[in-house]
Amino acid sequence: MFIDIPRELEADLIDRPLPPWELDGSFLAQSSLEEYRTELTVTPRFKEIAATLRLALTGEGGGYAVLRLGNLAKALSDVRFRRLVTGFAAEVAVPFSPFPRWPLWKDIGVKVDKDPGKSSGIGYNAFHMDLVNGTRPPDYTTLLCVRLDPLGGGTSILSDAHAAVARLSEDSRALLEESAYHYGTFFDLFGVGEEYKPFPILDGSAPGAGFVRFTAKMLERSELSQAHADAARELAEELVRGQVSFMLQPGDYLIVNQHRFLHGREALHSGQDTVPVAERRLLLQLFLRAKAGDGSAA
Repeated sequence: MFIDIPRELEADLIDRPLPPWELDGSFLAQSSLEEYRTELTVTPRFKEIAATLRLALTGEGGGYAVLRLGNLAKALSDVRFRRLVTGFAAEVAVPFSPFPRWPLWKDIGVKVDKDPGKSSGIGYNAFHMDLVNGTRPPDYTTLLCVRLDPLGGGTSILSDAHAAVARLSEDSRALLEESAYHYGTFFDLFGVGEEYKPFPILDGSAPGAGFVRFTAKMLERSELSQAHADAARELAEELVRGQVSFMLQPGDYLIVNQHRFLHGREALHSGQDTVPVAERRLLLQLFLRAKAGDGSAA
């Protein structure tokens, strides 16, 4: 699931500047998609990496990938590097921002006074799907590592949601198929459908298909019956039991297929208040929408 870039491709990409992107609403414009693809697919090695990336995300047993782009991050300016990563993302699906008030890429920094369990908090960020309460959550969520936690925390965690579901009892799966769950607010969002409340965690699709619409935060912040809470808690435990973890390095680009995997983060190391804001852990987030008629995300 970790994809290294051949040196000859790195050299080619360093010498191949991309133009600024244009947006169509909150989505990367078709003209930019085509322009980036034309520029990048000149080299056969790029086509090979793009094919490897898509297979890692949608092939049997896949669901996430990490592009190791650290050398390119060092060699390029921030602007050029972000355009290049956007070009890689566009080989998977269409980049977009569900938050009209934010640009295409959203900063996820560290705020010591924020809820510790939030993405910009300092605590454990439990397994979840992004935009879980939209009728059309992003097909992919992606994170680009700009800076590590200088104190050594913040390990990324992922878990195969369908494998976790398969280990549950039949009674628990039946409860998770009931529209009894809800989480969060829903306002000023774009491209993720309507508010879904309440929703089922499992949508009744065939085993291994459909979203596992889960966030561990709803166990603490939603009013659930004891039976529904217990079923969701059993799923949370199975997700932890099956998790994989790794530390993203500067320039690493994580792409998660939300139809298959859930993600989270271990707590940052204690002492974040002693780290200057400009030196704290920093990720950039970008969402992707599968093209109409593209079943690759399912």
